[in-house]
Amino acid sequence: MSYLLSPRLISLISALLLLQPVLVFAAEPKLAIILNSGEATVSLIDMASRKVTKTFHVGKEPHHLMMTPDEKTLLVANAAGDDIVLLNPITGDMTGRIPKIIDPYQIGYSPNNKWFVTAANRLDRVDVYAANGAEFKLAKSIPAAKTPSHIAFTSDSKLAFVTLQDSAEVVAIDLEKQVIIWRMPTGPVPAGLWMTPKDQYLLVGITGADYVQVIDWRNRKEIKRIKTANGAHNFRPLGDKKHVFVTNRVASTISLLNMQTLEKVGDITGLPAGPDDMELTPDGKTLWVTLRFSKKVGVIDVPSMKLIDVIPVGRSPHGVFFYPRASWE
Repeated sequence: MSYLLSPRLISLISALLLLQPVLVFAAEPKLAIILNSGEATVSLIDMASRKVTKTFHVGKEPHHLMMTPDEKTLLVANAAGDDIVLLNPITGDMTGRIPKIIDPYQIGYSPNNKWFVTAANRLDRVDVYAANGAEFKLAKSIPAAKTPSHIAFTSDSKLAFVTLQDSAEVVAIDLEKQVIIWRMPTGPVPAGLWMTPKDQYLLVGITGADYVQVIDWRNRKEIKRIKTANGAHNFRPLGDKKHVFVTNRVASTISLLNMQTLEKVGDITGLPAGPDDMELTPDGKTLWVTLRFSKKVGVIDVPSMKLIDVIPVGRSPHGVFFYPRASWE
């Protein structure tokens, strides 16, 4: 197993973890919540022993998850079940269910928490809901062929961006008017989206190729392609407002990008197949990643950038969550 990261960069990351107060929380997470999308279950992992303590059914195809704005409830989106399950983010206990949220493959709150957006992957549409915590009222269903996938927002909550996997595009949606105001081509099978600090650029993981596409979204043009590895897919920031991880699902690696220079600064290689979604402990020292094609979750030591554990879970693990966690800014 090899790790393509320079000693200088490892030292830099270690220093950042020591100096960045944004990464430090009083509490440590105790329970990791994993969505097994291929068998409609959730696995709960004790983070101290790194063992699964419980697995239970939640619905059909749970892919993605996120907390409500008050951080009291975890939303689990059942894409094929057409509903959202509510979990306690600390204990993993099921506390309720929201029916008739149709095909919520990916979900997201606008930064002002006014809007809740779902990417209806199989139905080729984006649904915009007026949101009040975990209460949602459909404002509009917007046709968005083909295969809407991931979502990102501008910090002023005016625009939502959605990747369209099977038409190789990204669209911008005016949230107040609930209309697509522009679309532009991307590389093949665009997936994850990430906005760099101060909304400067939109990063797009190009899963059908080997790069992250950098878009000047204000002028609707590509400015760069950052080569990572085959299957560039999804993002998780380091929490220092400078670096972001990207999973390369086909190559089974994770790349670290500098969002200021728009360069790749390192890779973690030799992971089990299919790294997908990631989460970072509140001290910024441990990265958890679902391994979609391996029925496993990987645990990575961030200062050394080494894989330190692999935990068997269910089929096609996708979303991963624990609380508290490092900043997503």
